[in-house]
Amino acid sequence: EDGHSLVLSGLIPNCISYDPTFAFEVAVIVQDGMRRMFQEQEDVFYYITVMNENYEHPEMPVGAEADIIRGMYSFSKGGESKGPRVQLLGSGTIFREVIAAADLLRVDWGIEADLWGCPSFNELARNGLDAQRWNLLHPLEEPKVSHVEQKLAGARGPVIAATDYVRLFSEQIRPFVKAPYVTLGTDGFGRSDTREKLRHFFEVDRHWVTLAALKALADSGEIPRDKVAAALVKYNLDPTKPNPLSV
Repeated sequence: EDGHSLVLSGLIPNCISYDPTFAFEVAVIVQDGMRRMFQEQEDVFYYITVMNENYEHPEMPVGAEADIIRGMYSFSKGGESKGPRVQLLGSGTIFREVIAAADLLRVDWGIEADLWGCPSFNELARNGLDAQRWNLLHPLEEPKVSHVEQKLAGARGPVIAATDYVRLFSEQIRPFVKAPYVTLGTDGFGRSDTREKLRHFFEVDRHWVTLAALKALADSGEIPRDKVAAALVKYNLDPTKPNPLSV
């Protein structure tokens, strides 16, 4: 029933917060935290959300350490294609649903997706705001570019982000995403049920991520809207389902 703690942790300037998905992310983050807090004696502390869900953990993408610390790294690239493409972002356990959505997009709809792990939307937002401030104060110098903009430079298609937290968590990086950006989150009252049912209820599971990606592509004119309607039927998503915020 925690959809807001990462938003709250982002309000504390010396709190460094992460929502990792895989063991390699946790290892990199903890190691960096030990360096900063004990070796460098920085006046910071860390807040890390981890789950007790059992799943397979892949190997870390080569050279991803620095990007993990900064809050966003390339997990995998979709196949070569000149057709419609999307960029899928996720953190925590919901990143696994995002990964599954990439498979659905490819198998069911012929759409390739690039996957981005975002263990800290908070750190990404701080980095982006810091770049904005520096650019404001140094108008005659070469502008700094946020980490989000660096990572998504040259990426094709709309950007979809899903987390196990309220939309505000991933909304923080909207100013730094230069493409259509759609966020999914667990806005609403907390409740008890199975993880599968809760993810469907809050509309953050693989089917809702897939639907959001298709809708964004349709809005961009890259696919016909009837594909979005077909996805509602294929994945048994009820158009009359109440908004989670209203129940």
